Amino acid sequence: MEITKIAIIGAGNMGHQIALCAAMSGFQVKCTDTNPDILAKAIAFADNYLKERVIKGKLSEEAASQALENLAFVPTIEEAVVEADLVIEAIIEKLEVKRKLFANLDKICPAHTILATNSSYIVSSKIADATNRPEKVCNMHFFNPALVMKLVEVVQGLHVSEETVDSVMNAAKKMNKTPVLLHKEIYGFLVNRLLQATRQEALKLLDMGVASFEDIDTAAMNGLGYPMGPFQLLDLTGVDLAYHVGMEKYKESGDPADRPSPTVVEKFTKGEWGKKVGKGFYDYEQ
Repeated sequence: MEITKIAIIGAGNMGHQIALCAAMSGFQVKCTDTNPDILAKAIAFADNYLKERVIKGKLSEEAASQALENLAFVPTIEEAVVEADLVIEAIIEKLEVKRKLFANLDKICPAHTILATNSSYIVSSKIADATNRPEKVCNMHFFNPALVMKLVEVVQGLHVSEETVDSVMNAAKKMNKTPVLLHKEIYGFLVNRLLQATRQEALKLLDMGVASFEDIDTAAMNGLGYPMGPFQLLDLTGVDLAYHVGMEKYKESGDPADRPSPTVVEKFTKGEWGKKVGKGFYDYEQ
């Protein structure tokens, strides 16, 4: 199936960037969110981003106008998915919330619609049985910032059909992304399993008082050649996301080692969730 119409559920940092990326690639896109303030910020972001690209000579005025024509921010899920070929969910990393959403999507989406989750850790087999179309439910994981990062991880669990995988891989390519296919489900997929090893060790070193987070970041960038340190990346992706992911894993495994780092818990409790709120490990309000 050729995908031409895409719905994005969740207009936060990931959602609105995926939506804009798809619209700039020629898809007809509708993006929605239950929070009117987040939706308003997404609209403003799309307008400002396209204007800046034109000013910098990165985008023609015609291309910017076409992207805006392709993109609609709508107030309800029903309006967003009514004709969608592909729905991409980009909401909070909580399994029960996602299952409830997918059960509803299954009822209101056309029969042919593929339902994808942008989850960075939760595999789609934990969601698919909430629908009557498990063969059309998969992971399509974009990376933050979605307008810049090329990689998309597509995960084919045992329940996912070849047709679904082919359609999603082709859609990612049309968005000028570089998709990689995982032939089986595994917690954290590819990139986050690699990142998690570095992040856990960085947090352990910080919790032990071995070095400051600034020096750990400096070491990672200047000693390992990382483009940014683990704490800069935590601030970018969201300390709250790291907290929720850790708690979901701990609930599933019961292993105390899976609980979020004490530092992550402290930051989450204080509301210091990273760049999006102005303060995380670093202060972005200066």
